[in-house]
Amino acid sequence: MRMYDLIVKKKQGGELTKEEIDFMIQSYTRGDIPDYQMSAMTMAICFNGMNERETGDLTLSMRDSGDKVDLSNIDGIKVDKHSTGGVGDKTSIALLPLVSSVGVKLAKMSGRGLGHTGGTIDKLESIPGFKTEMSMDAFISQVNDIGMAIMGQTADLAPADKKLYALRDVTATVDQLSLIASSIMSKKLAAGADAIVLDVKSGSGAFMKNPEDAKALADTMVRIGKHAGKQCKAVITNMDEPLGRAVGNAIEVREAIDTLKGKGPDDFTQLVLALGSRMVVCAGKAKDLSEAEDMLKKAIADGSALEQLKRFIIAQGGDASCVDDTSILKLADNVLELKAQSDGYVSHIDCDEVGMCSLILGGGREKKTDTIDPSVGIYLYKKVGDKVCSGDTLAVLYYNDREKADAALSRLKAAYHTGSEKVSHGTLILGEVD
Repeated sequence: MRMYDLIVKKKQGGELTKEEIDFMIQSYTRGDIPDYQMSAMTMAICFNGMNERETGDLTLSMRDSGDKVDLSNIDGIKVDKHSTGGVGDKTSIALLPLVSSVGVKLAKMSGRGLGHTGGTIDKLESIPGFKTEMSMDAFISQVNDIGMAIMGQTADLAPADKKLYALRDVTATVDQLSLIASSIMSKKLAAGADAIVLDVKSGSGAFMKNPEDAKALADTMVRIGKHAGKQCKAVITNMDEPLGRAVGNAIEVREAIDTLKGKGPDDFTQLVLALGSRMVVCAGKAKDLSEAEDMLKKAIADGSALEQLKRFIIAQGGDASCVDDTSILKLADNVLELKAQSDGYVSHIDCDEVGMCSLILGGGREKKTDTIDPSVGIYLYKKVGDKVCSGDTLAVLYYNDREKADAALSRLKAAYHTGSEKVSHGTLILGEVD
C-alpha cells in the first residue's frame, strides 16, 4: 500500500477503505509518511470530502493511534462533556460538580487553552494549590470515591490528532467538517466514557459562525459517537455574545462558584442546566429531561452541588475555602472601566473582540509556551438588551500592565454597540441532535 496511490484516489473523488485509512493514520503517526504527502491528502479531503463511514473510520483510527483510557473499574455509566469553545465558557467548572452531586460518575480529561482564555485546566489552577496532574490509578480511585475527577490530557491520548492538527493549522485545511469532527471525537472516544454530551457553539464567538454549520458538525459528531457504540447527544448553543459576564481565568471560576450558589448569570445557568439534564438522562439517573433538571435545581438549592465542588477541590489539593470566600481567587488590583457614551440599549457585543481583549490583557495564549496571568479579566456589567444611560459602566477590565490595558480598552469600546431600540437576547439553545 502506498500513500501516493491513496492521494490519487481521494483526489479523484474515491472512497478510502478502513484498511487504507488505518495504514495512512498509523504510518503518519510513526513518521513513515512525510508531512508533504499528508498535506496533499488533507487538501484532497477538503475538496472532495469524506462520507459518514470514512469519517467514522478516520476517527477510530486516530483514537487507536495511542493510549486509550480504561474506565471499567469505575462503577456505573461514565458520562463526558465537550464544548467546541467560546468566550467566557467556564461551563465544566460548574457543570461537573452539579451533575456528580446527583450521582453521575464523571472522569474528565481536559486541556490547556490556546486562544483568548485558558482551558478548564488553566482556570482550575487559579485555585490555590489545585493540582491536575495525577496517575491513572489515582484518577479512577477519586471518581469511585467522590464521583468526579478532572486531570490534564496525557500526551499519548490520540497522538495522531495532535500531529495532524498542527499540520492542518499551517496548510489551510482546518475548516473541513470530517477533519474537525474526527479531531474532537478521537480524543473524546480515547478518554473512555460511555456517553458524551456535546455543546456545539454557533455565532460570532464560535468556530462555526452560523447555526447551519454548527448543526452539520453536531450531526457528524453524534454519528461518529454512534459508529463507536457510544451514547451521544449534541446541543447547539448561541455564542453571539460572551457566555455569562466573566471572561478570564480566576474571574470565571468565581462566576462558576456563584452559579452553584444560585446566583449565576441567567444564560450561563440555563446552559449548565440544559447540558447537565442531558448528562443525567444519559447516566440513567432520570427518565426524562424535566425530571433531570428538577434534580439539578434541587442540588443547587439545597447546597449539595456546592458541597460536591468543595470535595472535588480538596481531593485535588486545592483550597476549598475559596468556595465560601471567592476573594481568595485573586483578581488584578488595577481596574479600568468602560463607560457608555450615550443613552440607549446594548444592541450587539462583538464576541470575538471581547475574547481578544482578554488575550491582550494576558488571560490567554497566542502560542503554547506563553504564560497565563490568572488574575486579569473582564466583567461585563451590560449585555445585549440591557438599558444604558450615558456614564454607566458597561464593563470593567482587571489588569497588571497599563499599556496592554489601554489597548484592550480601546478594542472593548469598539466591541460594544448601542442603539435607541431595545433588542432581545438571542435564544441560547438553537437546536439539538440526538
